[in-house]
Amino acid sequence: MSGSALYDTYARAPLAFERGEGCWLITEDGTRYLDFAAGIAVNSLGHAHPHLVAALVGQAGRLWHVSNLYEIPGQRRLGERLAAATFADRVFFANSGAEALECAIKTARRYHFVNGAENRTRIITFEGAFHGRTLATIAAGGQKKYLEGFGPPVAGFDQVPFGDLQAVEKAIGPDTAAILVEPMQGEGGIRRLAPAAMRRLRELCDAHGLLLILDEVQTGIGRTGRFLAHEWSGVSPDIAAIAKGIGGGFPLGACLATEEAAKGMTPGVHGTTFGGNPLAMAVGNAVLDIVLEEGFLEEVARKGLLLKQGLAAIADAFPDLVEEVRGEGLMLGLRCKVPNTAVQKALREEKLLCAPAGENVVRLLPPLIVGDEEINDALERIRAALAAMRTHAQAGG
Repeated sequence: MSGSALYDTYARAPLAFERGEGCWLITEDGTRYLDFAAGIAVNSLGHAHPHLVAALVGQAGRLWHVSNLYEIPGQRRLGERLAAATFADRVFFANSGAEALECAIKTARRYHFVNGAENRTRIITFEGAFHGRTLATIAAGGQKKYLEGFGPPVAGFDQVPFGDLQAVEKAIGPDTAAILVEPMQGEGGIRRLAPAAMRRLRELCDAHGLLLILDEVQTGIGRTGRFLAHEWSGVSPDIAAIAKGIGGGFPLGACLATEEAAKGMTPGVHGTTFGGNPLAMAVGNAVLDIVLEEGFLEEVARKGLLLKQGLAAIADAFPDLVEEVRGEGLMLGLRCKVPNTAVQKALREEKLLCAPAGENVVRLLPPLIVGDEEINDALERIRAALAAMRTHAQAGG
């Protein structure tokens, strides 16, 4: 047994932080780290944002939890604001992205059930996807490393290569209920689904009576420079799952749906004890106060371009270490020619935090409030880390 009472399910970095300020995390001894992981795209407004702190502290002094046996005014307000900002008519609040995806899957199956097509339960998903850690969502993701050791995968998911539209068409059958896709895969390696491909998926869903479900857990709430990433394609889904950025660091997820798609979700068919609690709703509304301000998303897109151009210059300077730059907005990645874990470690030695991803990618996911000066600072640290790696390699290390 290890020295900790915790499950040994995390290979944690040997770092612990005492506090945070904006884009910075600070250890107990005062060492400052520039945070370009943002809690894996969660801390959308950085650390200790005063508006979020005030909202949480103010609500904590009034009411924490009552359950969904009663009206929760903050839910109604946040739901209406999310509907106004998106394609959705209906919102179900949960505690995480995985729970939001579970609700999305259930909503799609229930839709066909109430339409008299009980057989339509299967959902087409894509290789490299990550939809959560519940039994249903690891089956939807289909990655062997997450499925191993947990018994037979939950039935009902048909996986095809990412972006392979011909494979999608071949996979559609009489039992197909929906297509589930991330507009841009996060853990899968910052792989973006082309807008034309998204439009084709919408056409296929319309032609075959399927629902289009989008996993916007990581891409949503401004991360790519639009409120939801699918907006770049010009088409809308029937259902979408959000989480991460909407809580700004507080556990919060939501399933968004059109009136038609949600028609089967009637009293008693789904529920949650903690989902939509007053604390989460106060913070979620505070996040929208900032993200929906005029010009905010345009600034995210501009800063994303600044960072991407800087990364492209670094890739040109280090072709032996960096293969390509991927992503959109402030959801960017470096595909590496050396192990991404080594690059992540070198960045950490330069006091820059990032996150790993599939396809040997290092993810850069700064808070959406990051400034130009901090972006330039990060670029200098990346350049220094790669230069140190090159020097070490040339020395035969």
